[in-house]
Formats: sequence, structure tokens, C-alpha cells
Amino acid sequence: MAMKVEVVSTETIKPSSPTPSHLRNFKLCLLDQLAPPLCVPIILFYLAPDNKAVPNSASVTGNLKTSLSKALSLFYPLGGRVKGNAAIDCNDEGALYLEAKAHFELSKVLSNPDINQLLQLLPFSPHRVAPNIEEQVIVGVQVNFFDCGGIGIGICISHKIADGASVSAFLTAWSEIALNGIDREAILITPVLKASELFQPQDVNFQMPREFNSREKLSTKMFRFDSESLARLRARFGSATPTRVEAVTALIWKSALEVARKRPEWNEKYPPSSAATHVVNIRSRMRPQPLPENALGNLWQTTVTPLMDGNMAVELQDFAGILRKSIRAIDGEYLSVLQGERGLAKAYESLMAARKLAESSAGKIELYGFSSWAGFPYYEVDFGLGKPAWVSTTGFPIGNMVFFMGTRCGHGIEAWITLPEHDMIEFERSDELLQFVSPSP
Repeated sequence: MAMKVEVVSTETIKPSSPTPSHLRNFKLCLLDQLAPPLCVPIILFYLAPDNKAVPNSASVTGNLKTSLSKALSLFYPLGGRVKGNAAIDCNDEGALYLEAKAHFELSKVLSNPDINQLLQLLPFSPHRVAPNIEEQVIVGVQVNFFDCGGIGIGICISHKIADGASVSAFLTAWSEIALNGIDREAILITPVLKASELFQPQDVNFQMPREFNSREKLSTKMFRFDSESLARLRARFGSATPTRVEAVTALIWKSALEVARKRPEWNEKYPPSSAATHVVNIRSRMRPQPLPENALGNLWQTTVTPLMDGNMAVELQDFAGILRKSIRAIDGEYLSVLQGERGLAKAYESLMAARKLAESSAGKIELYGFSSWAGFPYYEVDFGLGKPAWVSTTGFPIGNMVFFMGTRCGHGIEAWITLPEHDMIEFERSDELLQFVSPSP
């Protein structure tokens, strides 16, 4: 039986106070200019109260809308519209707000999450580029009321101004206002809006694709690693002591590559080489003064590992070692160049590194992309509904992409993995992987 989600109302939420005229033209920074014209999706799920009383939807919606309006005043670029690839017109046109009825139990989502089902809980597809980005809202919200009294809040925010940390900062501010009002800690939740001063915008002109869908049939599934299995996995590395993200990245990369090398098209004498990309949050790496996590913008860089020879026998430690070395290359010196006269060239170098690897290997390469939101405090986002029972993203419709989310306990990792369908079938049977994957709670 299909799980039906029915949108029952649509409106626009405008900022609670107008943006001053001198702040109307908000410059995108260089890194925003190079960000894909997609949206960052996230869904927060809240259980019904223990007393089984179904929350009053009018009361919940009223509080969410009022607090969203106030949050948009603090994060005033999010209430505007993107203007070309240079700025945001902070015209206070506001955010899209949908209310929907999910005609099934929240437990069905939590026990067996399905990517297509989750996409229904978002206000629009996060992966489709609008024909005219200047007409598209920057923030979209869909509040879903489940039959059981549970609530799912789906949010999409334009990637042209926000990354995972920015989305986390906005949700933290919005929920703080919903719970306690705006006066108590306004300074703590006010975003830092100076990315364009640090990474000055340039004359960047390139065409991005209108669709990001793969030609081959893909499968996206979530694999959970609890704190106990992560401790066992990290122990495998001996004295190397990788972080939990490095350890899980190494395990998934190795397992997926072993599957890919079994494909009929790869000659056993010439198995494919491999490399990985990993998104690195640069806020804490800025020198001389690190940026706070509530600095708004695309404050990340992608690191690319060296090519791993297809004929080499490699162990988990090898995958983790080259990954760690690549991540550490995004240091103060690297970021200093990115902020200087050669900033655009340096940024392009990062964007083109993976493509150059593929060209140098004559196409005989398996490239895997990783991005981690596991360290962001999404599970602290309380709108007065309690803390989330589960927080999810929806993956990305390109093969060999992996997104990491945190878990409710704070110490686990959930990996949303997208692979070609034929690879996923074998990947799920990987003996080494299954030693560490935890059963669903």
C-alpha cells in the first residue's frame, strides 16, 4: 500500500521585520558562486507526546510560522532571492511554507526508511534546478502531520548560500526562538555574515546542468553504525586511531571498490584504479581566527585523494591513511591562498582535480564522493516538540555518493549510500561491511 502525503495548505512566510535598505544587496562569496544550484535537504522527525495526545496542528503550526518569520529576520539573506551568480536581493519575499497530512504512521518511516517516501516529506525536489533561479525561494518548509500524532519537518535551503553547517545554524536559531523567544540569547544565534569579505566574489561564469540525475539505475540505502561497532572498527586500525568518519569512509570505500572490481566489464588483469573525494568544513581551519559554526555560506572545500593503483593489494589502513593525508592538506596555508589573488584558480583546482584523475586513467577509475554532517547538532533542534527521534537527509542521485548523518545517541553514524543498483546488491552482502553494520533500532 502506497504511503500518501497530502499537502493541505501553502503560504509564504515573510521576515518579521523588513531588511534595512543598506543590507538589501548581499554579496555571495567566491565559494557560494562555485556551489551547485541545488538545495540542501533535511527532515526532522518528532514522536507524539507520551500521553498519546495528538498535537494540536493549529497551535504547532502557529508557533512554527511565527518563529520562522523571526528567524528569517536574523538570517535575512534566506528571505530574499538569488540574483544571478553574484548576490542575493534581500527583498523579504519570504520562505515557502507547506502543511501536509501523512496518511500513515511515523513508525513505518522510522523502521524502514525509503528514499522515495522521504522525498514526499520535502516541500520540493532538492535536486532539480529551477529554470529561473531568481524566482525560486531560498528556504522551503513542509510540516507533515502523521496519523499517529508524530510530526516530520522537511526543509530545503538553497546551496547557493548554505551548506550543512549553515542549515544547522538556521535550524538551531529557529528552534531556539520557537522554544524561548528571541530576546534571551539573540546574540548567540545571530549568524556571522562575512564570508564575502574573506572570500571575495569573482567574475565566475559557467553553466551548471539543469538536472543531476544519473543515466544508470541507482539504489540509495542507509547503513547504521552504532557507537559499539564504531569502536570495534576503529580498533582494526591499531595505532593509527582514525576518527569515526575516517574509519567508516575507509570501510565503505574499500567494500564498494571490491564490489566494483567484480563487474564483468573490468578485466581481471587491469582492475580499476580508485580515488575518493571528501567535503571538508573549513570554519575551524581558518587562520589566524577560526570562524564560528554559525558563519553563513558555503565554507567548505573538497579534497581529492591520490589515485589508488588497481593492482595493489590494499587494506583498511591504506584507505584511511591517504584519506587523512588529503584532508589535512586543507590547512591554513591552503586557505590563505584561497583568500588571496589566486583564490579563483585555487578553487577551480579543487573542483577539477577529480576530473583530471579520471582523464589521466583513461576512464578506468572508480571515484567515490563523501560528505559528513555527523558532527552538526541536528538532534538538539527542539521546537517545543521535544528533541528529534530521527534526523535524515535524502542522499544525492549520482552513483558512488555517500552522506554521513549523526545518530540520536550522538556517537553513531548513519551512511546514506548511492550506488549503481547491481553494485548495491553485492555491497549489502560484503562480509567485512556486515561485521560493523548495526541492525535498525
